[in-house]
Amino acid sequence: MPGFRVHITGSTLVGAGYAAATWAIGGMPPATCALAGGLCAISGMLPDLDSGPGIPLKESVGFAAAVIPMLMIHRFEQMGLPMEAIILAGAAIYLGVRFGMTWLLQNYSVHRGMFHSLPAALIAGQVAFLVFGAEDPLRRYFIASAVVLGFLTHLVLDEIWSVKLGMFGPKFKKSFGTALKFYGPEAWSNLLTYVLVVVLGVLAAGDAAWTERTQLMRQQIEQATRTFQTYQGPWQYRR
Repeated sequence: MPGFRVHITGSTLVGAGYAAATWAIGGMPPATCALAGGLCAISGMLPDLDSGPGIPLKESVGFAAAVIPMLMIHRFEQMGLPMEAIILAGAAIYLGVRFGMTWLLQNYSVHRGMFHSLPAALIAGQVAFLVFGAEDPLRRYFIASAVVLGFLTHLVLDEIWSVKLGMFGPKFKKSFGTALKFYGPEAWSNLLTYVLVVVLGVLAAGDAAWTERTQLMRQQIEQATRTFQTYQGPWQYRR
């Protein structure tokens, strides 16, 4: 099974390639590309949150606790919260993720359970989409895709390391097939995972529709304003 260095190196290389390609071909702003590359690199550690106390859990939870409040600043501003309330909300999210999530993972997660699965990758992307409240829908899809890509990089590396080449062909370890899967051995974790997929999917779809309507209304208002300014001329009075 690949270690921490292999996973973080793999997801970092994939994230750098994803960011560079999107900047060069897709014309995405450099800052957005850099953020996507960083999130892809860190997402490469997310599946190992179920591995118990160690570097992946400590680093991933600490990074998430610090980054999630910053990603939600725009959402807080959309809610009309004052600066003091934004600071308090960010602190509450940090404490909840840093300590609450750590406690849940240490006490209820199972190694190579549903954290190592394709639905879990989808959940990670949905959470990123909901947290990153940019006005441009394309930027939100771009950031969410970066998180999913980093998550999948970890799963693919796990599957590659579960195959050992021998003199008479490849040999498959017991861990083969436990990463890129759609369901695990425990029914309750499967049910919980797919409930989260559905709930987060509904929330993401509704939020995406609202964002697109808001952007369309803003564009219409800006176009109407420009049209009005174009045809507006100085008043002339006849004597």
